[in-house]
Amino acid sequence: MAHLLIAEDDELLRDSLRTIFTQAGHEVSTCVDGALAWAAIQTEAFDAVVLDLGLPHLDGFQVLTRLRQRWPTLPVLILTARDGVEDRVAGLNAGADDYLTKPFNLDELLARVQAMLRRANLPAHANPSLPVA
Repeated sequence: MAHLLIAEDDELLRDSLRTIFTQAGHEVSTCVDGALAWAAIQTEAFDAVVLDLGLPHLDGFQVLTRLRQRWPTLPVLILTARDGVEDRVAGLNAGADDYLTKPFNLDELLARVQAMLRRANLPAHANPSLPVA
């Protein structure tokens, strides 16, 4: 289906997410910190990114800011423990397509990623110069 990047520093959660998304039919790459995530984003083609904000070396906001400068339409879901309204607003305003807090419901995470992937494949998204009917 899709090639996903999961940037998460918690080993147990990262491995669980890899398993969950692989079982859902996706190809999954993972990174343990923001610097590695940024390097991977520059060298591999991903269909979506699941991004923790509390990453070492480069935090998730720094990765997201850089990513949006070069790939403004790459779907990004922030998955973080930062659950304040101001955090969610900041994440969405920084360019995230979605924001989900930990702990999370597995079915909801899968549905949100599927929705992002579905939206990314819409004709209006792929070619913004075409008028929408």
